Amino acid sequence: MRVALAALLLPLTMMAASTPASASAFGTLFAGSPPSTLGVHGGRLAPCPERPNCVSSRATDAGHAVAALQFRGDAAAAMATLARVVRAEPRATVIAATPGYLHAEFASAAMGFVDDVEFALDPAAGAIEVRSAARLGYYDFGVNRKRIEALAATFAAMQR
Repeated sequence: MRVALAALLLPLTMMAASTPASASAFGTLFAGSPPSTLGVHGGRLAPCPERPNCVSSRATDAGHAVAALQFRGDAAAAMATLARVVRAEPRATVIAATPGYLHAEFASAAMGFVDDVEFALDPAAGAIEVRSAARLGYYDFGVNRKRIEALAATFAAMQR
């Protein structure tokens, strides 16, 4: 059994190792399609679905809730800083960037699963709302939460 498993996994790991960081050995097979709920609707980002592969600063339950990004000073400068933070992340592609909204896709290294990450400016609250959700599957093993927490920490450090 070990030999059979190794024979299956070795070509996959070799493909992944020889593939550029922004691409997957599986191409777009596991990318899925962008959801129709992307964007700001009624002044808010879409709520998370019932699946545990999404986090949002608008969510009220512990499984989905994350903190919004807080900023001081100029809202446009905060969004520009956030865009720089996102663009610096491996396997991130900014899809849309307007003065009050940012949408990026993050692809996983090995399989190419795509997560949609959105940010919406709330200048009155001095906050940037956030939503990060996997397109496919049910569990994300905490990837979206960890990503948002890391982005928030980098953003906060650049705000100082």
